Amino acid sequence: MGLTSKKVLLLAVLFAVALFVLTIWLWPRLSRQNWRSVLGRIGLLLATQLSIFTSIGLFANNSFGFYASWADLFGQEQEPGVVVNHETGPNGTKLKLLGSEHVGVPGGSKPHVGGRIDQVVLQGEKSKINSPAFVYLPPQYFQPKYAKKRFPASVVLTGYPGTAQALYKKLHFPQTQHDLVRKNKMQPTILVMMRPTVAPPRDTECVDIPDGPQTETFFTHDVRHDIASHYRVGTAARNWGVIGDSTGGYCALKMPMRYPKAFSTGVALSGAYKAPLDASTGALFGGDKQLERENNLLWRQKNLPAPPVNLLVTSSKQGEDNYKETLQFIRQTKSPGRIASIILDSGGHNFNTWRREIPAALEWMGGHLKA
Repeated sequence: MGLTSKKVLLLAVLFAVALFVLTIWLWPRLSRQNWRSVLGRIGLLLATQLSIFTSIGLFANNSFGFYASWADLFGQEQEPGVVVNHETGPNGTKLKLLGSEHVGVPGGSKPHVGGRIDQVVLQGEKSKINSPAFVYLPPQYFQPKYAKKRFPASVVLTGYPGTAQALYKKLHFPQTQHDLVRKNKMQPTILVMMRPTVAPPRDTECVDIPDGPQTETFFTHDVRHDIASHYRVGTAARNWGVIGDSTGGYCALKMPMRYPKAFSTGVALSGAYKAPLDASTGALFGGDKQLERENNLLWRQKNLPAPPVNLLVTSSKQGEDNYKETLQFIRQTKSPGRIASIILDSGGHNFNTWRREIPAALEWMGGHLKA
């Protein structure tokens, strides 16, 4: 059974309850003052507490999508590689459609009513990175009225490590956009939903790592190239945005700032302003201090010319660690750059907070992308 299976969670809860009952039942028998009784009491307490913490951890993981599998949890991808025969697009770029699914909206079984989510594999010919993605095509994509229309698009990124499925199963990006379009608050937009962990298990922070994965190239060039070769998507920066939470939020700010010819618009939900350096990232910059500074967004604002891009940042006065840095980022934004923000009175670094921000963030982003 998988890590996110409801059966695993149910078994963990039942096991915790059973241990709790067993502890109460055996406690009088273990009340004697000898080493066997003491060890028995310690063992029961430890087992009960461990089972309770396990149940809580599994529930939190199912709710927030931190880890997708046991291998993901323990930092290992155990599945062997599988050869995929890719279809070739008109400009030589390759993309493989693995399957499609409906969107959870009224009438969602019909693509021209609810849209469609395609599961694809993107093959980065420039970066040499292959990664899965879930592409949401809005209902208008299948309607005769829009048959010759090229749509704007946005890359949608999770945090680290994250699961791409959480973007539509937990955060409801397609469903929210569907509702906004229905209310004439947003234009139909293709969403390319991914996690930033495209070289697992390493946290690459969307950086072109010296002698390592070229993650920034993958997102700023290959993803746009692959998607535009198979779907009716514009290819100019004004047609493309990127939105993400947590680590994905850092990427969503950094990529328009560093590559304004790739993305014109970026939205960071609880994003950081520089990449961490820890065991999960390794030496992201290979000792290159200038490269490290250029990926520090607050340093970049102060010391480099501002690109003509649209940026939206979010934070909370209580519950978010990035609040002060977010205010500093807003103050430091220079023309021709444009900045907007969503600041909540309170809200933690979690799905519930981001669900509160996503409708306004998508509406804002839709107003800046061009079809």
